[in-house]
Amino acid sequence: MTSKPKIQEDLDQLKKNLLTMATLVDNGVQHAIQSLVKRDTSLARQVITGDEEINRLENDINHLCILLLDSKHMVGADLRFITTAMRVATDLERVGDYAVNIARRSIALNEEPQLKPYVDVPRMAEIAESMIRDVIRAFVQSDAKLARSVWERDDSVDTLDDQIFRELITYRVSDAGALQRAAHLVIVSRCLERIADHATNIAEEIIYMVEGEVLRHQRKRKIE
Repeated sequence: MTSKPKIQEDLDQLKKNLLTMATLVDNGVQHAIQSLVKRDTSLARQVITGDEEINRLENDINHLCILLLDSKHMVGADLRFITTAMRVATDLERVGDYAVNIARRSIALNEEPQLKPYVDVPRMAEIAESMIRDVIRAFVQSDAKLARSVWERDDSVDTLDDQIFRELITYRVSDAGALQRAAHLVIVSRCLERIADHATNIAEEIIYMVEGEVLRHQRKRKIE
């Protein structure tokens, strides 16, 4: 009889760890973009250093999930939550990696004259960050409606990514000296697009966990 309260305690700890990891990841993305816009290299270095804690949390979450899966007292809903939590942690860890990539590009860009005013990149980052925050809240609350709103926001990020790419291509053609800086900004944009994709992945997992609906194939048709 003592095992069930322990299971609930572990489930609560799992949610706490996921929220902590999500907060660190969200801060990492935000600070990486700020390091670019504000040309603050020290902030970019903090993002790179902070990735170790995100990786540690992913390991802790996976370890806790495995312990919970070994329990004989798990019910269907909890099992679905735990298996989804492992995938969520993986997606969050990848988002942290993309934040580090942005930070590294920021360090390189901050050493050169600014190529252009940063307008679309912060807008893109704002949407991607809101997707990460909302999708974690949707997961913890098993809120399929909120998860679906995250899923629908992915189109806006894709549109901005395409727009940024087309604009930077003109810089690369017209000014050979701007080639490297434009390439860095293209990668920043692509990192944000991938961050939004990982938030969308999590949203799809939540919708399947709560409602049993598979959206992944719908996204493929939408892209095509």
